[in-house]
Amino acid sequence: MNKQRSPWSWIPTLYFAEGIPYIIVMFVASDMYKTLGVSNASLAFWTSILYLPWVVKPLWSPFVDIFSTKRKWIFGMQIVLAVALAGVSLALHLPWWYPISLLFLWLMAFTSATHDIAADGFYMLALSEKKQAFFTGIRSTFYRLAMIAGLGLLVIITGLILDNTGLESRRVVVTTVSQSDYEQVDGEKQMESYIIKSKMDDKISPEIKVFPEQVVLPLYRDETSIDSINVYFLLTELPEGEDSVRMTFGQKDGSKDIYLSGQSVFVFTKDNWNKPRIATIKVKHNLKKASVANFDVKAGNVSLAWSISIGVLALIFLILAFYHRILLPYPESDVVAKKGSKGSYGQILASFFRIEGIVPAIAFLLLYRFSESQLTKMASPFLLDARENGGLALSLTEKGFAYGTVGVLALVIGGISGGILAARHGLKKWIWWMALAINLPNIVYIYMSYAQPSDLLTINSMIAVEQFGYGFGFTGYMLYMLYIASKSKYKTAHFAIATGFMALGMMLPGMISGWVQEMLGYSHFFIYVIVCTIPSFIALWYVNRELDPEFGLKEE
Repeated sequence: MNKQRSPWSWIPTLYFAEGIPYIIVMFVASDMYKTLGVSNASLAFWTSILYLPWVVKPLWSPFVDIFSTKRKWIFGMQIVLAVALAGVSLALHLPWWYPISLLFLWLMAFTSATHDIAADGFYMLALSEKKQAFFTGIRSTFYRLAMIAGLGLLVIITGLILDNTGLESRRVVVTTVSQSDYEQVDGEKQMESYIIKSKMDDKISPEIKVFPEQVVLPLYRDETSIDSINVYFLLTELPEGEDSVRMTFGQKDGSKDIYLSGQSVFVFTKDNWNKPRIATIKVKHNLKKASVANFDVKAGNVSLAWSISIGVLALIFLILAFYHRILLPYPESDVVAKKGSKGSYGQILASFFRIEGIVPAIAFLLLYRFSESQLTKMASPFLLDARENGGLALSLTEKGFAYGTVGVLALVIGGISGGILAARHGLKKWIWWMALAINLPNIVYIYMSYAQPSDLLTINSMIAVEQFGYGFGFTGYMLYMLYIASKSKYKTAHFAIATGFMALGMMLPGMISGWVQEMLGYSHFFIYVIVCTIPSFIALWYVNRELDPEFGLKEE
């Protein structure tokens, strides 16, 4: 059997497979839980804990060498990843779906971190140094494509499934007019009239009924003016095979002076599906001109939408596992290491903490992304949350395009730009600019939280600015980890340990970010995020004094 394989036949698919589970665990899980109604504090805490396998990954990396070949590890981990994805897909239909899905995500995180170790090690064993250098850009490109597929395509597909499952959405248009033009619309009478007529018709398909769909309110003049109106909802029938329907009502766009007061989520069951539910829309007293606001009524099957998209991803991973089982080469050096090597790792770990200047270096690794790590956790909930809650009320499709396509492309461009400039002038010259780039563009979220724009061009542009800055600034972070490793003879192991501190610096702030956001609200939270940039600049001031001016300059 010919054991030689073209690197083109397996490197793109291997690094695509490496990127997907990381994106699912770190980012897409937040989108999923937000649309399923989990609070920001809960989803931020539990999804941040999922960083832990990447934090401690360096500690068990020697076991990948000791207990099997890296080729077998890759196949085995991809099978487990397929099982974990299928588990998440099925868990969403169970009564205890939240803890069960988290359990499968934890399995996915641990397996993904182990798969990273095996895949990166296999890459070095299967290729010569020259080919490793050549294919570095290829592996990075397909890892980025995995980001687009996970953050963009998967979320967009889920949104499309959501829009085409469940019950058809409705829109309530609210218009304010002068007192002289105001004519009251009685939604309660419309609803009662419908109920009487529907009792005469036995053939009614399940759908949402809203009364009224066209709402008119007068501009406020004095204390006797009408400043609110009730909107009534009910179902014509409960969909076949479903025990309940979760309906959301919230503002999509328009004037912020017209707002929903009170409840925005309604659950219809077999006991109350035909009983009217009420939402109240109000007009602020200081509104003096005619305005319009659009409110959407949605009852898509969120669990089914996520279940289908993640289930398809599980099938794709199963196919990838057997594809790599066949197509991966058989490097002669891919053998089981001697168990004696396990003991030497303790010495390598201890030597990391003896590197000159390691204390401020660790502080830098933990604090450089102290602000960004909290923003990252709350960015998706902010984009998806109802406008009444301070969010932008984007659909999953709109959010998937904004963050997973526009955002990722801006991220890649920022990263490439940072790498080029660092190679031309050295890391020391650009590290402060990179620190500013990863932190200051977060100001765009302050603007969006106060202005709450509905224009998608504006939102996409803001996200592109923030993600470009993140890509540019993160280059400095990666180069500094390489700088730490370059000071030691155990470069590979010490770089892996540095990535563990990097993950810890993301995990701990992320755990508290949801709680802080719920305490402060989105607008004040994003101001708090800017204040949190101060520790990163203090840590940078200390490490920059010792940074070698020549580090990062490309070889002539």
